[in-house]
Amino acid sequence: MELSDKRILLIISGGIAAYKSLDLIRRLRARGASVRPVMTAASQEFVTPLAVGALSASHVYTELFSREDEQDVGHIRLARECDLVLVAPASADLLAKMAYGLANDLASTILLASDRPVLVAPAMNPKMWSAAATARNVATLRADGVHFIGPMRGEMAESGEAGLGRMAEPLEIADAVGRLLGSAKGPLSGRTAIVTSGPTHEPIDPVRYIANRSSGRQGHAIAAALARLGADVTLVSGPVSIADPPGVHTIHVERAEEMLRAVEARLPADIAVMVAAVADWRVAGAADQKIKKRQGEGPPALELAENPDILRTVGHHRQRPKLVVGFAAETQDLEENAVQKLRRKGADVIVANDVSPETAIMGGSRNRVNIVSAAGIQDWPDMSKDEVAERLATLISELLPDA
Repeated sequence: MELSDKRILLIISGGIAAYKSLDLIRRLRARGASVRPVMTAASQEFVTPLAVGALSASHVYTELFSREDEQDVGHIRLARECDLVLVAPASADLLAKMAYGLANDLASTILLASDRPVLVAPAMNPKMWSAAATARNVATLRADGVHFIGPMRGEMAESGEAGLGRMAEPLEIADAVGRLLGSAKGPLSGRTAIVTSGPTHEPIDPVRYIANRSSGRQGHAIAAALARLGADVTLVSGPVSIADPPGVHTIHVERAEEMLRAVEARLPADIAVMVAAVADWRVAGAADQKIKKRQGEGPPALELAENPDILRTVGHHRQRPKLVVGFAAETQDLEENAVQKLRRKGADVIVANDVSPETAIMGGSRNRVNIVSAAGIQDWPDMSKDEVAERLATLISELLPDA
């Protein structure tokens, strides 16, 4: 999403997530935006104005009663000489000031004086986010027309607690800025994509199930990356603990049969990326009640039935997408198995990765993949799953037929 000639006023408030503002500045400028930063006193306890100024190539504004800044620009001009005001991170304190119209420092004064769109990316402890006072403030701000992205679910850097409160990632925030400013055009604009992600859970009884080890991180990242390139993306997700990606329509399923039905219901589509770690087998007759362990008796015999092969079904479907990408998670003979899968499943590309226990790929944040296609095999270096997703989305945009 290009942001050429867009002027972003970035307000950085206090909190450990302030360090992400440095990457956010880089992302916004890489898309062509100019960034004028404002830092609260609390934010300067976490990142320095020197670092923010160096990355933004702009003067950093910190004081409401600065003789030099007020003579040169002034807080009213800061509030108006931009296309969007972005608050990232937005602390609970600053959200409260915004909701009540307080203006006792430069950031809150600008927010009260601005007539431009405002986008906030909250970041705080999960208890603070779920507090009744914060909920009231957020409801007030939404009613006032303030736009939100996040917070996301995850572990808190400062406390080790987990929950809803993490600031959205810089890429997600930059995408949200693009959508608000109407610059969401990309090489996949007008194209539709279906992505599957996560595991499937095949019930044994109401409390037990068969599943694969998958966090959904790679599939969710690919769905978000395709959306960033302008595609209309539907994500069909098995049970995961991560948040739905922004800018993507997400359908939640449990079982492989449900996933297949959801995928087929979205056909025809231009692109299919089948990332989900679908369980190959299900119990032929799942029990309605919990199977009890009985003393002196061995474990019950489970009759297994084969689950539908979603990738093969899509690859040979009468409404086959123009480009079909599958994933091959292997523990041995990686390239050979991927080449065979490419032919057998009717895919155009297979993304193959070694998921041996020592690689820590399943459930981890990094990945190393081989790209297998009729053109040969590409060995990609070790990258974060977000980087793999960006690179794969770009490859898809290059491989997708024009018609």
